[in-house]
Amino acid sequence: MTLSISSSAQKGWKIDGLVVDSNQRPVANVNLHLSPNSRSVSTDNKGYFVFENLKSGEYKIAVSLQGFERLTDSVEIKRNNLKKTYILTPSLSAIDEVKVEGKIPSVDNLIDVSRAAMPVKMVSKREIELMGSRRLDEVLKEQTGVAIINDMASGSRAVGVQIQGFNSNYVIVLVDGQPMLGRNSGNFDLSRISVTNIERIEIIKGASSSLYGSDALGGAINIITRQRSSTPQLQASLLYGSLNTVDATLEVESPYHNKRGSIVLSGNYYRTDGFNTDKEFLSSKSTTFPPYDNYSFQVRTRYKINSKGTFGATGRLAYRTSTMQTSWAEENKLKDKQEDYDLNLSANYDHQINAKLRSMTRYYFSRFHNQMKVEWMSQGVMAGQEEFGQRVHRIEEQMSYRVNQGLDFIGGLGASFEIMDNQDLDASRSLNSIFGYLQGQWKPIEPLKTTLGLRYDNSNLYQGQLSPSFGMEYNLAPGLIAKAGVGAGFKAPDYKMLYQVFYNPAADYLIIGANRVHEILDQMEENREISSRNLYMINLVADNLKAETSISSNAGLHWDPNPNIHVELTAFYHRINNQINTISVANGTEISQIYSYRNLPKAMNRGFETSFSYSIKRNLHVSLGYQFLEAKDLSVLDSIAAGKFPYNQINNPYTSEFRQSRKSDYCGIEDRSRHMFNIKGSYEYEPWQLNLNVRASIRGKYPFQEINGNQFIDQYDAFVPAHTLLNFAVEKPFFNKQLTFRFMVDNAMGFTNRYMLGQPGRMYLAGLSYRWIKKEK
Repeated sequence: MTLSISSSAQKGWKIDGLVVDSNQRPVANVNLHLSPNSRSVSTDNKGYFVFENLKSGEYKIAVSLQGFERLTDSVEIKRNNLKKTYILTPSLSAIDEVKVEGKIPSVDNLIDVSRAAMPVKMVSKREIELMGSRRLDEVLKEQTGVAIINDMASGSRAVGVQIQGFNSNYVIVLVDGQPMLGRNSGNFDLSRISVTNIERIEIIKGASSSLYGSDALGGAINIITRQRSSTPQLQASLLYGSLNTVDATLEVESPYHNKRGSIVLSGNYYRTDGFNTDKEFLSSKSTTFPPYDNYSFQVRTRYKINSKGTFGATGRLAYRTSTMQTSWAEENKLKDKQEDYDLNLSANYDHQINAKLRSMTRYYFSRFHNQMKVEWMSQGVMAGQEEFGQRVHRIEEQMSYRVNQGLDFIGGLGASFEIMDNQDLDASRSLNSIFGYLQGQWKPIEPLKTTLGLRYDNSNLYQGQLSPSFGMEYNLAPGLIAKAGVGAGFKAPDYKMLYQVFYNPAADYLIIGANRVHEILDQMEENREISSRNLYMINLVADNLKAETSISSNAGLHWDPNPNIHVELTAFYHRINNQINTISVANGTEISQIYSYRNLPKAMNRGFETSFSYSIKRNLHVSLGYQFLEAKDLSVLDSIAAGKFPYNQINNPYTSEFRQSRKSDYCGIEDRSRHMFNIKGSYEYEPWQLNLNVRASIRGKYPFQEINGNQFIDQYDAFVPAHTLLNFAVEKPFFNKQLTFRFMVDNAMGFTNRYMLGQPGRMYLAGLSYRWIKKEK
């Protein structure tokens, strides 16, 4: 790789220019990373790039594209613009990874997350490698404003995410822009997804329905997997540690047909023994988080048909089996076995019609299947059985049009056909929907950029829903940017909330879908299995579950006082109408509690986030993050103020005294911490090429469950105490970075709690990874 540089002494604070190959042809999708303030951009189809709003100082630019030599350049800005030309040459050795945090286009989706009116966070592949993470939940729980929670109702198998107070029910999970199926009690299990073949993770905080439709009421997590290859290479890794944890991965990628096409194949095997966080009440052989084996395979290919058209296809297959034992006494043992698999297939055709107009046609198929059996071990009697299937066909046409330098649009039309079946029901149920959206970015004047989004969804079960969003970004001064956005979101009740009947023998409760409440309770009444009914609540919930809607707003500042420091501050407010929650509708003679679903009229999440990063030296970086959150059901506050029973009383279990409740007694919605911190530090000892990574996640006390019968969380209910999770990772490459050794310590302080079902104690893990890249002749 060679370098050509030219500079102009015009007044201004930006760096722009071109990236070309050795024949002076523009090169698209090249990553350029500006340090130490960690900004990244990609070249457009004409090879153009720009870094704007820079302060005076010294910077380094890293230029990287797979298959080419990596280039670094030192520049200095003294109140002037710089214009650069970088010339790429083919790679002859291993390719370094570059940290990516900026706008990166996807190869199979025209939707650009930078268009979201809500805040966006990106996690790069290199950051994931330094963390030593194995599953998706382990990566996300260390991000500011993100928490990981386990749902006890689903036997701790649903390792869900929480973003700015929205739980997993409201966060859509996508792989390469396509939504994943398979939720357990509303939660998508993040531990199903390995991070070994992930290129980056995009996290949108706040209502994203204008981009992704229903299920994105609270946010979106888009996982981008390895996309392209210009040089044949292979990577293998093996990790082993505590709880007999094994994580083995093999990846192969190569171009073909004179580099017109590329293919990426990956396979991963992960297993763990599981663990018990509740040894005080359960026997030593019990597990609160089950042992499981997980297999996943993926293939991605792209082929350039001609100068304007590219075909892409992806296939992903995952299978997991787990068996969990719960034992209270020798004669009181439960064993439940669960198997699930999901299959995802997609194809797309990307066509560059002209310099301004681009289209992409996409088709997607997904199939998820889950089977669970629960058995009383001593008696050899089946306690429960469930089988659930879900499949989706989805087709979509996207278009992007660039009017001029300051105005461009992305739009799309599509349809989704979803069939849900449960072997306990007499018929399959279908959900068919159509959707359309338009996203526009307009730069009316130099310091101001605006984003407007509009999406319409209509299904055979619910009326049409319009989801608008608006965002703006204003450069107040060099290095200081103000951002604000507002967006509407919605979420239709899923199949299980409407129709499914689910019994959990371990916790002895039954959940009935809202549209089957009368039917099931009448059958149980005839069989003399009902001891009491809440008729008022039954009439309220039966056949009356409404879609949830929300308005999310945020405003904040991004400040780079110098090239070594980056500061962000964001305030947010989310108002949710008709929030869906579980409610007791009856008591049984053999089943303790019977639940269904109802709408809460109004709820809100509000707070702020701040993050700070500082590059003390070139090889020493630290970052801090903090979130303050208030999450409350406003109707509970109204009931307390009105003195409605049972909200009007506080029961002190230590003295058995009752008193009149006050608004200040209400501690908020379950699983939400008022305070969350994260601290990260990384250091590279350059003589040894040794990387040390230290991270601490600090979470304040948060409510877990209401236990004293007044229907809201107060100080006498069950809480998870404040705690710190401290993680270490060491990485050392050998043989020109072909072989890498990693050693990790997770949860070094060994914190566990009976209410944190998915958090193991101290974990030690070590492993090797090997990377081979064919040298060009």
